[in-house]
Amino acid sequence: MAQPVLSVFAMAAQWQQRAFTRQLPQAKSIQARFLKTLIKEQQSTALGQGLNLNRISSIDEFRQQVPQWSYDDYAPYFERATAGEAKVVSPRSVQVFNMSSGSTGSRKLVPITKRVQQTRAYANQVAMGYAFEQAQAQGHSVGQLLLTTLITPLGQTEKGHITYGHVSGNQLRSTPSFVFKQLFVQPYDALLIKDTAARNYVCLLFGLRQERLAYLAANFPLIMLQLCTYLERFGPALVDDMGRGTISQDIPLEPALRQKLQSRLSPQPQRAKQLQMLLERHGRLLPRHVWPHLAFLITAQGGPSDFYFERFGEYFGDTPIFGGTYSSSEAVFGSCCNLGHDGAILALKTNFFEFIAPDQWEKDNPRTLLPHQLEIGEYYRVLVTNYSGFCRYDIGDVLQVIDMRHGVPVIIFRYRQGGTLSAISEKTTEYHVSQAVAPLQNNLSIEDFCVTLSESLVDPYYVLNIELTESAKLPDPKEFLQAFDDKMQQANESYGFKRQKNDIIAPRLNILAPGSFKQLRQRRLKPGISDDAQVKLPHISCDRTLLDGITITQQIQ
Repeated sequence: MAQPVLSVFAMAAQWQQRAFTRQLPQAKSIQARFLKTLIKEQQSTALGQGLNLNRISSIDEFRQQVPQWSYDDYAPYFERATAGEAKVVSPRSVQVFNMSSGSTGSRKLVPITKRVQQTRAYANQVAMGYAFEQAQAQGHSVGQLLLTTLITPLGQTEKGHITYGHVSGNQLRSTPSFVFKQLFVQPYDALLIKDTAARNYVCLLFGLRQERLAYLAANFPLIMLQLCTYLERFGPALVDDMGRGTISQDIPLEPALRQKLQSRLSPQPQRAKQLQMLLERHGRLLPRHVWPHLAFLITAQGGPSDFYFERFGEYFGDTPIFGGTYSSSEAVFGSCCNLGHDGAILALKTNFFEFIAPDQWEKDNPRTLLPHQLEIGEYYRVLVTNYSGFCRYDIGDVLQVIDMRHGVPVIIFRYRQGGTLSAISEKTTEYHVSQAVAPLQNNLSIEDFCVTLSESLVDPYYVLNIELTESAKLPDPKEFLQAFDDKMQQANESYGFKRQKNDIIAPRLNILAPGSFKQLRQRRLKPGISDDAQVKLPHISCDRTLLDGITITQQIQ
């Protein structure tokens, strides 16, 4: 039976979702009011004065007079906010900064005020209302959730001494402690463990105690698959610890943290016996066996997710997948509304939205569309205006409209314009890898290079593929590879953070045969065209088949 707080949480989420759904026919007026209120609040800020928001009195004036900006345009204002200066992007105080990787190679720090936290929480509540309602219609009751997200901040700004971190950790830290205890099966302190394997072990140990666990959550599908791998790898030890009510000494934990977590455990011999039987019967522990009452899984959908979902059946059977919110460090774009299917309904009360159709993408001042003007099946780039200080911000996301509800689009993220490389969620750009490789050419002639991803999903790593000029030799390949890894960690802070935690393991190096990149470029040309100089290959590629048929003369790890 669901605990009272869980039932109240589910009822509140469903109430918000139903109210939101009833208001969909008023979407145009909701968006207009959102923008009017935002402009009134933001016009006294340094950014608002710079954009002359006090002269804006309508949506049309806003679209005509305010420029479409990238993150770099906002960076000077955000830097002032990180230094602790007040009323730069908001009249409200900045509580925390969400950190993400920027397309220019520098980190993005997005100001988050209490108002922003509230709007993001509202969009999440609407999404969960859809999920709870549909799951209950299928006969599932409300229950607890297991996740393994690290919640420790990444640091503090140098001058303002304001905490910054990944959006998921920031959101979890803002959850009231009494609510956290009711919603999550693992204790708050378990998410403070920096070592990834140890954190997953401890979270699994608490999660396995609850046979009627209702939900599993992970930021990205790959992280969900990694949890499954840890469950397999540590199965016997977890069963042993379950029976004893202990945490294995083989798991590296700080003594004080170990003692605190240990005090929350007690022997569970009956559950241990049940898990041991499953282990003997199947040879491993699988989520669909140890938690047979899972209502749904919560993880990101869209973009590259389908590639990872191909393996979900092995671990989760037909447990439906729910996307939560379609969001980034900068904004929440939509609340997912279909349990078991992709698609997020536009977050009308969280941002003011504009969209750019493909025929406008290459124009200096592209014409924008409003939500009710979009067409099902078409692709668009999205602009957001919100309380983080963004006004007509072009994040570069390309989405597709799959449905319309009362003139409100249901959207799916398809890709990031320009492309990024992510083993997990580090968003490495061409700029990052160019920064890493350029210094390595001092005494070495590299014909061309491209960074790709490993075939392994559970222990992912980068593969640096290089082609040397015919006369060039690599005297010490391992030293070269180590230098690349070091430079990559400097170039992309998010990559460095995940390397230090060993979420991404050490890179590998492929030395390709002469003429390889010419061959790769030729593949991209239309038949009959031989001038491969017309084709520029990107220095990053998520295509794991890119090197099929290419001769690799040496592999180094």
